[in-house]
Amino acid sequence: MIGSPESPGVLTERLALVAGVYSAIARDGRLRLVIGSRFEDFGPAEPWKSELLKRLVTGAADAADGREAELVGRLREGGWLTTEVLRDGVPLYAVQPTGRPEAIAYAEPGGKAVLSRFAVVHREDGHLVVESPLSWGRVHLHDPALFGVVGGVGAGGPAARRLERDLLRTGLAVTGDEDEDEARLRQWSVHELWFHRRSRLGDRDRLGGGYGRTRWADGVYEEPPFRREPYPGEPIPLYRPDLAELRHGDPTLSAVVEDRRSVRVHDDAAPITLEELGEFLYRCARIRTVSSENGGHLTGRPYPSGGSAYELELYPVVRLASGLDAGAYHYDGHDHVLRRVREPGAETARLLATARQGTLVRAAPQVLIVVTARFGRLMRAYEQMPYSLILKHVGVLYQTMYLVATAMGLAPCGLGGGDSRTFNAVTGTGFTEEGAVGEFMLGSRPASTHTEKP
Repeated sequence: MIGSPESPGVLTERLALVAGVYSAIARDGRLRLVIGSRFEDFGPAEPWKSELLKRLVTGAADAADGREAELVGRLREGGWLTTEVLRDGVPLYAVQPTGRPEAIAYAEPGGKAVLSRFAVVHREDGHLVVESPLSWGRVHLHDPALFGVVGGVGAGGPAARRLERDLLRTGLAVTGDEDEDEARLRQWSVHELWFHRRSRLGDRDRLGGGYGRTRWADGVYEEPPFRREPYPGEPIPLYRPDLAELRHGDPTLSAVVEDRRSVRVHDDAAPITLEELGEFLYRCARIRTVSSENGGHLTGRPYPSGGSAYELELYPVVRLASGLDAGAYHYDGHDHVLRRVREPGAETARLLATARQGTLVRAAPQVLIVVTARFGRLMRAYEQMPYSLILKHVGVLYQTMYLVATAMGLAPCGLGGGDSRTFNAVTGTGFTEEGAVGEFMLGSRPASTHTEKP
């Protein structure tokens, strides 16, 4: 601990360019600062500007004259400068802009101020960082004693009061709970707003971090195998439909799209057959192609996938199917076979019951297809956005499964959530290595389904 917020001492500040900023000279001879996808022009490129920027890189810049002071002011207004607050020359904390500072109205210290409910505190590069998806800046705490100020906002003392002002002006703190009672904010849970903000071009991009397919893990971590290690169960061969015959015999795309419905009730008197399940899986998720790229492998399936990573796996959990015993299975799209993962029991029953409860029907589905992601297949190549991309893949897979099931006359229904922990208990997989990201009910279609919802 460096000290306490109430310790006496002289507070000063030090300015430095935000890490990751670089300067360039545009074709028209103007000085330009760039970070990520953001840039701003600062007039004609002149030697004195370059010298000032060099001094700002190390945080050792003081404006020598009026023109330098004017440029420093513009840099501050544009969010290009980190402001570090020191006490007797010892760093206390730093305010790092993630965008152009916004004019946020706030009460003077002494009023009611609380940490925003969207703010989070986490460790980064050995320091505590306070940030929020609604703020234009982040605060790095160098002095651990200031953590109490962040929690209470307003612990007294010059350093605490200065930190409180900075938390308020960045939007990391608000002047009262009522400030976040508006419908536009109350409609968001904390994790969903963070997910929305951080999976789009934004904070990390402005900080110079990667966004998109950067392949950041190449040469650092071993690539997960493109094919999941088979489960030890005896392979169950599946029916392979004649695609040429399907091209001529299937209903038209227009008919399938218009007839698609979520059918939540199944006909247990004539359940789905192993042959139907095999055709369904073949048409939706088989491995069609395997290719090599930069020493790795890419696959192709009937639905699209970013970077051809195809991180999704399918696990049919069977309650009732003609020709197939109950239990949990893994679909191997390479060999087009099923392998049993778990005998029917409490965990598989819980997965089926959760699906039933989610649709408010009396009977559990005949087959629940748990869609999982082998996260490392995608997350090793993409930054900021991989989980968002995984959910997009789940969406296109859902639509593929809906259309195929409709064409086959089966009963499909995509679910909005499921029990990830129970899935990991069933398969013995690690929660952060492979996890459930979607659930899809499938079964035989009852004679009348006119009451089903779209």
